[in-house]
Amino acid sequence: MENLNQLQQLMQLGQQMQSRLAEIQERLEKETFSASAGGGLVEVTADGKGGIRSLRIDPAAVDVDDLEMLEDLILAAISQAQGKARERLEAEMRQATGGMPLPDLGSLLGG
Repeated sequence: MENLNQLQQLMQLGQQMQSRLAEIQERLEKETFSASAGGGLVEVTADGKGGIRSLRIDPAAVDVDDLEMLEDLILAAISQAQGKARERLEAEMRQATGGMPLPDLGSLLGG
């Protein structure tokens, strides 16, 4: 009978954790994380799941003879904004699980 009680407690803990994780995801979807590249020439804002919400390009960054530089700045800003979102999610998950090891969080970020 004690094994049954332990199993029920484990199942309840799993349900509580699932609820907590859903709450974290919902909250982070509403947060935004911004990053810039090129001294602010390109700025990107991502949501808590890493989805890009806005992109701002300073006209000074546009050089038709060097579009590769602009592309690199955009990619760098996107990567930084998504990295900030991922770091926040990982910190929230570590806190929610008391530091218990977690699987790859890419699926929670849509990746």
